[in-house]
Amino acid sequence: MGCRKRAAKHELLRVVAIEGVCVPDPRGALPGRGAHLHPDLACLDLAVRRRAFPRAFRLQGVLDTDALRAYVGERAGETSAP
Repeated sequence: MGCRKRAAKHELLRVVAIEGVCVPDPRGALPGRGAHLHPDLACLDLAVRRRAFPRAFRLQGVLDTDALRAYVGERAGETSAP
């Protein structure tokens, strides 16, 4: 979504919008329209800058991405550690 590169579904993180907040859905079980994103901070930053989340969820206005940023940041920290 952010970097627009193709990847297998299991390599991407599903994101849903719940009451104006972008929430990570790693199991893919939350209801609603989902968007897929690489679990990488650079890809997340591109998606936010391009305003891709409101378009993907077909919503008006700005969505809060703090919870998503925290989740992706934790995952990036786990994978970079030896």
